[in-house]
Amino acid sequence: MMANQIATNLAHAPDPAAATAEHIRLYWDPRMKAMIRQADVQGLSATAKAAIAGL
Repeated sequence: MMANQIATNLAHAPDPAAATAEHIRLYWDPRMKAMIRQADVQGLSATAKAAIAGL
């Protein structure tokens, strides 16, 4: 859910998926990043999925 919210908030960026991935890289705790990589991405928006794939 949080990744979707970040992606929505960064939709104005030239590359929303890259901006979302960068936000996650910079601000998420390593445990959160590990959890999102292992989570089912079915509920994620296309932008959030692309961001997670780019981590």
